[in-house]
Amino acid sequence: MNEHNLTSLVNEMTLDEKIAQLTQLATPFFKGASDGGQITGPMADMGITDDMIENTGSVLGASGAKEVKNIQRKHIEDNRLGIPLLVMSDIVHGYKTIFPVPLAIGCSWDMELAEKSAQIAAKEASASGVHVTFAPMVDLVRDPRWGRVMESTGEDPYLNSQFARAFVRGFQGNDLTNETDRVAACVKHFAAYGAPEGGRDYNTVDMSERELRENYLPAYEAALDEGCEMVMTAFNTVFGIPATGNKKLMRSILREEMGFDGVLISDWGAVKEMIPHGVAEDEKEAALKALTAGVDIEMMTSTYVKYLKTLIDEQAVDVSLIDEAVLRILTLKEKLGLFENPYRGADEELEKEVVMSASHREAARELAAKSAVLLKNEGVLPLKKEQKIALIGPFAENGDILGPWSWLGSKEDAVTVKEGFLQKIDPSQLTVAKGSDTEAITEEQIQEALEAAKDADVIVLALGEDSEMSGEAGCRADIKLLGAQLELIQRIKELGKQTVSVLFNGRPLDLHGVWDETDAVLEAWYPGTEGGAAVADILYGDQNPSGRLTMSFPYSSGQIPVYYNHFNTGRPKGAPDAQERYVSQYLDIPNSPLFPFGFGLSYTEFTYSSMTISSGKMTCDDSLEISVTVTNTGRVAGEEVVQLYVRDVSGEVVRPLKELKGFEKISLQPGESKEVTFTLTEEKLRYHHSDLSFTSDPGTFIAYIGGNSKEVMEKSFTLEK
Repeated sequence: MNEHNLTSLVNEMTLDEKIAQLTQLATPFFKGASDGGQITGPMADMGITDDMIENTGSVLGASGAKEVKNIQRKHIEDNRLGIPLLVMSDIVHGYKTIFPVPLAIGCSWDMELAEKSAQIAAKEASASGVHVTFAPMVDLVRDPRWGRVMESTGEDPYLNSQFARAFVRGFQGNDLTNETDRVAACVKHFAAYGAPEGGRDYNTVDMSERELRENYLPAYEAALDEGCEMVMTAFNTVFGIPATGNKKLMRSILREEMGFDGVLISDWGAVKEMIPHGVAEDEKEAALKALTAGVDIEMMTSTYVKYLKTLIDEQAVDVSLIDEAVLRILTLKEKLGLFENPYRGADEELEKEVVMSASHREAARELAAKSAVLLKNEGVLPLKKEQKIALIGPFAENGDILGPWSWLGSKEDAVTVKEGFLQKIDPSQLTVAKGSDTEAITEEQIQEALEAAKDADVIVLALGEDSEMSGEAGCRADIKLLGAQLELIQRIKELGKQTVSVLFNGRPLDLHGVWDETDAVLEAWYPGTEGGAAVADILYGDQNPSGRLTMSFPYSSGQIPVYYNHFNTGRPKGAPDAQERYVSQYLDIPNSPLFPFGFGLSYTEFTYSSMTISSGKMTCDDSLEISVTVTNTGRVAGEEVVQLYVRDVSGEVVRPLKELKGFEKISLQPGESKEVTFTLTEEKLRYHHSDLSFTSDPGTFIAYIGGNSKEVMEKSFTLEK
């Protein structure tokens, strides 16, 4: 069906049928679903009729090849024109085979593995009948109190943009029509959802347009440039107007400037939420503002089906706005091949074959190992196979390591830390005790832990946050490890044995009471289905840790937001530890984070030397080659992430002290050296000026190269125009 035929189809539709296409309903509304017709609670109050259901355009949360085909079959039978449904779901970091949470994937700095994780998720999801995933989430994040930082890849716009591209490639492939093992991607949340005041979900976002364009829009643009088919609106305000009703944001910036002509969908209930936001008096006005702003699909509220027809009758809305939205939705259905094959990739036999296959689990294990970040190691790691190990902590035998947005992932399928250890050593070498719950501890648990540890050579503490403590609405004002676990650490420390902390969490934590009280700290994040196996691989040295932080770990919650690419002040602090008066500093804590962006340890050592720059001058027509020699000076092979940063010393507006402009992940054998070269062009020196023009300034720049944002070598150069 070509565009002409789609336009004809739109013309054939009644106004009610068109408006219903703009509505997304959850699975229980549909007759073919196993729980079809079981509408309770808020869903029962939506006022949805059978006619609306029969004409609606998409279903939320359906999965399983048999179920999806039943829903689709019944829907096409009931729909007058036989228009198929779009099936959409939250496939964020895996369908059934769960990969590490996106923040962890970011710490891999590995675009190939990130793309592969999305490709595998798409393969499992499409075989199970899903057409569209609500991913990737590319919001830039700087406040770890916000629970959804786990769904982003970090605090840097350049790196987030690279991951956005990788995820879109993985989900969508090159040809959605013929590659039925792929799904359409939906980039979210447009825009700036990652900057809520106080780190509190759904809260106000207030920033300048220059800041929005400079740091928050690039990753969305990268996803769209890669061909992402859908965009989801954010819950928050932008320029004082909720994103879902923000005409400037959606029509002017997204549609006109970025050239996006795909489908724009609201987040769950976001259209109706304009009422409590205070920009719509009632549902009718909310519908008017959302459609006028360009929202094509209203997710799980019913203002469109209730009021758009009235708004047209009152001439408040032109029917052409509805027609263009319907055409975009039908175009996506056509691109997915649904008119010719409404069941698309759904296949019960293929589903059994690919979902949770051995190769998929192996890929999850590899990425989990590559995503973990070694934060401290005082000679205790890697463990030796002959050592006796006491494994203690609430996550020792806990399958709750998948993290939020793992949807169909099963804790029962997850490889626990204990199971991972038993893949490496004999059961006689391992004692296990819970030690505490995540939030509570008893003397009985402590005594059990002390008994388990008494004959151990090394104690491994498996600590962290329950998955419900992160993710959407999982915001925390105090981001220390919970007190029960800190008490457990103190009691274990009294034994005087070497102790390793392994952390399972979805945000950077204030690690006081952990990093300063144990001999080694491994940040495992929520590592997914194969998490326990990956942790054991690292702890025993079968994998050399290569993860590097993509979000700074604060020294204290009082610093937040703390991020590497911040501005200088007119009164910068001098020496890091100096306590001077009348400079920009805290009197009681350092300015710097505990662990900076880009940081991560290895079981080997990397030495940087011989940094060179091809010229001290650059023009707009040429480029600079910036090189450094990296040597593995340790005893084992390892991977290093070589990072290039640049500082614009004097700009038209203030510029960050460092900005990531390139990176390369290299593998070196003991004693091996490699020269890493970056090409820097004038284009990479551009930024948004006070008039929002995007250009560079002549003057002095500093290039930095190192293994993290803090420990770097530097060379200066000038840009001449």
